[in-house]
Amino acid sequence: MDRKSGKIELIGTQKLKMNAELYKVVDFLNKNLKEHQLMFGLSKKEDTMTISVYEVE
Repeated sequence: MDRKSGKIELIGTQKLKMNAELYKVVDFLNKNLKEHQLMFGLSKKEDTMTISVYEVE
């Protein structure tokens, strides 16, 4: 992943119920789609988790 330009654009988010396995899914997506300039994030607030999808240039 080239971070020289440093531009990261949020494409979308999805809120889901708490699930410990989501960390594995996000890790899998980041490892397999980084060559397509995509990055995934996961945040937790109380019993809700939010998956974020970013385009990285």
